[in-house]
Amino acid sequence: MELKLTKSICFFDLETTGIDISKDRIVEIAILKVFPNGNKESRTWLVNPTIPIPAESTAIHGISNEKVANEPTFKELASTIHNMIKDSDLAGFNSDRFDIPLLAEELLRAGVDFDMKNCVSVDVQTIFHKKEERTLSAAYKFYCGQSLENAHSAEADTMATYEILKSQLDRYEDLPHDMRSLSEYTTRKKSVDFAGFIALDKDNEEIFTFGKHKGAKVDKVLEAEPGYFSWIQNADFPLYTKKVLTGIKLRKLNTK
Repeated sequence: MELKLTKSICFFDLETTGIDISKDRIVEIAILKVFPNGNKESRTWLVNPTIPIPAESTAIHGISNEKVANEPTFKELASTIHNMIKDSDLAGFNSDRFDIPLLAEELLRAGVDFDMKNCVSVDVQTIFHKKEERTLSAAYKFYCGQSLENAHSAEADTMATYEILKSQLDRYEDLPHDMRSLSEYTTRKKSVDFAGFIALDKDNEEIFTFGKHKGAKVDKVLEAEPGYFSWIQNADFPLYTKKVLTGIKLRKLNTK
């Protein structure tokens, strides 16, 4: 069963220095771009993260400081990567909670104004967890009947994720085949920013999901406590969260 694509979709996977979206960096990225006509384009890059790779991370993905010492930095690769994904929907395994937020941070850090306004995301892990509750390797075995060789290699994980989604569409007749409906199915909550600090309430209005203003409408907080905006901008929040908050503030100012 093939995907019903109205535009290209980029399956991608990251190997990183760690799991902190704000502080950690990409050390490998693989992208599989699938076009509506069925054609595919695949690229993989090793990346010099410009910070040390912890031994515990190297133990997982096998990428050491020495291996990436002479590789390009993400800033040097940013425009090439953005050009490959900018007109596409995005898909991955646990991508909504980790890969997309971290990729957004890297792109913004490199000066690329990345956002998801004109595309949707499909998290294959969410389909799997809703249906079977397993890991990527088990998902590949379960859906594709094969053992996943080179797990935690970005390229192997990316290809496996693509094959798993196609097998999921074969197995579950109730799954939609268009990207927007799949995105809605795989979305756990209505986050406005990738990290989940700002979400939508039942009226589709932005609210904070943390701290003393948890559950409060963002525009009301910014109006009543202007210093809260400055605190977030100067604190250790993801760049994309700060960008979203700035957009809400500017929208409020433009409606006055």
